[in-house]
Amino acid sequence: MDNAIIVLILYFIGINLTGFALMGIDKRKAVKGAFRIPEATLFIVALIGGSLGSIAGMYTFRHKTRHLSFVYGMPAILILQIILALILFNAPIEFLTI
Repeated sequence: MDNAIIVLILYFIGINLTGFALMGIDKRKAVKGAFRIPEATLFIVALIGGSLGSIAGMYTFRHKTRHLSFVYGMPAILILQIILALILFNAPIEFLTI
């Protein structure tokens, strides 16, 4: 397997674990009344590849499930990422290897 593919796989595992963990941490902070993780941060993590982990965290920890921006926004981000991945993998572009 190519090193670039391994790096991408490790990146997506890491960013999705981060998204999952952030939902759990924010839920715990919400229950304790502590300083919260900004919603923008949760969305940025989803946008840079952690949408699946963020969605899993939302429903595992029952966090942000009443916020329509999360209930519809997170799956919308995931769908757009899947579409983008399909376009990129099916693109007839060959990258130069040096």
